[in-house]
Amino acid sequence: MISEFVAQFAKLIALHPDDVDVKVKQGDEVTEIILYANQADIGKLIGKEGKMIGAIKTVISGCKAKDGMSYRINVEAV
Repeated sequence: MISEFVAQFAKLIALHPDDVDVKVKQGDEVTEIILYANQADIGKLIGKEGKMIGAIKTVISGCKAKDGMSYRINVEAV
């Protein structure tokens, strides 16, 4: 659910939405969401001073209250 949200949100922002892909690595206490995007879109996804990625993290943190799992999100180039 969360990975699908991140993927759809990133595709709305990205200039190259076909290059956006999300992988999930489950851990015991932390789930890592890796967002792969075109090199040209990395700056847009992170945002000025990290505000865009910070907003995504804020929305995801609401899910922690529901399922008790912590999430970490990383943005990487394809």
